[in-house]
Amino acid sequence: MHEFYKFIAGRRSVRKYRKVRVSHEQLVRILEAGKWAPSAHNAQPWHFFILQTPEDKEKLAKAMGGAFRRDLAADGEAPELIEDLVEASIERFSSAPVLILACLTMKPMDSYPDEKRRQAEFLMAVQSVATALNIILLAAHAEGLASCWFCAPLFCPETVQESMGLADEFKPQALISLGKADETPDPPVRHPLKEFVTFGRGLEE
Repeated sequence: MHEFYKFIAGRRSVRKYRKVRVSHEQLVRILEAGKWAPSAHNAQPWHFFILQTPEDKEKLAKAMGGAFRRDLAADGEAPELIEDLVEASIERFSSAPVLILACLTMKPMDSYPDEKRRQAEFLMAVQSVATALNIILLAAHAEGLASCWFCAPLFCPETVQESMGLADEFKPQALISLGKADETPDPPVRHPLKEFVTFGRGLEE
């Protein structure tokens, strides 16, 4: 059991990868693990699009880069800084051996006539996709691969949909980069439990 906790604590978010191919067999095992995530109603409201060719990765990276550039310009950032940030973003995504675009679909979820329950159902789908992604990250770690979770698609969902020719039902949620690590990040800071856990009365010990 101790090894399991060491394994969890040993995963890192990696942004630089070696130019080494990720095998199809590894990808299948990782995605098979993700499908066993718990989900609301067991609806499994996720769809994963796998990008591996340089053309596909660069197309998506440049499309998101254009949206990023517009947002930075609207924020009043200096042109030189904007170009540096955008170029770094494009390079980060296009150079990763594999990109996994995670989308949610509401088709298998329940439908309600009122906005309150529709919103709750949507949030349940978001949480379901996020749970599957967490397992995918851990499965990649088990395969000896590195990964990083990016929420960039949330800032430009229409751009991502248009770039990839996605049907309207697929709502972009996150982008996972995947490959053999070419860096060794330091362990991230984690807050002590006492800062974010409240035990019930009489359960402090």
